[in-house]
Amino acid sequence: MKNLSMDGLRTFVSVVELGGFAKAGDLLGLSQPAVSLQIKRLEDQLNRRLFKKQGQRQVLNQYGEMLLPLAKQMLQYNDAVIQQFTSESVTGKVRLGIPSEFAARILPAIIGDFVALYPDVSLEVKSRLSKHLLSVSRKDQFDLVLALNEDLESATLPSFMQDQLVWVGDLSLAHRDVITLVTAPEGCIYRRRATEALDNAGLKYRIIYSNADLTGLTAALKEGLGITVLARSTVPNELPYQAQTEHLPELGQIAISLVKHPNESNNAVDKLAEFISSRLVV
Repeated sequence: MKNLSMDGLRTFVSVVELGGFAKAGDLLGLSQPAVSLQIKRLEDQLNRRLFKKQGQRQVLNQYGEMLLPLAKQMLQYNDAVIQQFTSESVTGKVRLGIPSEFAARILPAIIGDFVALYPDVSLEVKSRLSKHLLSVSRKDQFDLVLALNEDLESATLPSFMQDQLVWVGDLSLAHRDVITLVTAPEGCIYRRRATEALDNAGLKYRIIYSNADLTGLTAALKEGLGITVLARSTVPNELPYQAQTEHLPELGQIAISLVKHPNESNNAVDKLAEFISSRLVV
């Protein structure tokens, strides 16, 4: 029996979730040729091509789609075993602040795995807009904050990854004379980027529904009330999305920052920060 390479599987998942060979290389510390070689070796092991050409992009074919969930599962098992046998006992309490879309879409599995590995750590998770999470007046409420950051090169809030902003929902609604939007309340980065992009494109729009919770926005989108903007990695599976269309402008990238309280020396906080950084791949 052949043994699949964990490095090959990790490279494969990174290429898919980051949207390209170059971006995967940046994350993994590999050159683009090295990424291509790892994918080629994985394809040779499986005796199947995993990607197909679509325009200028490489996208998954049917075998790649089949492998992706299995590869993620194998990597989770691998990482859990490594953590289990190399991690010391960790205790304490961590107050984590995250935007609601990350709380709903990405973090549940990550947090579940963390709690399984470090059962003596108590987690208190609160969801807020990134603006509120990073507010100076609220800095003492959290030990660790995961937040969106519009400054991709910020020195004070360095990003550990970037994600593409996309239009989400029934995008045929963009053909209307007045585009209807469903968004989070004022102060939301997604809301501002949507309105600025439409203003710059000279398109008319109207915000008809606001809700700070992703579940509420998803319900409104599924009812066809309007469209919204989200980071690509946080889009619910049941909703269509595109970075731009014939009628909708491109929205650009958003940075994701992980900020630890400057006075916090809790080992549990450090462990959670390391865990999120290693597991949260967009």
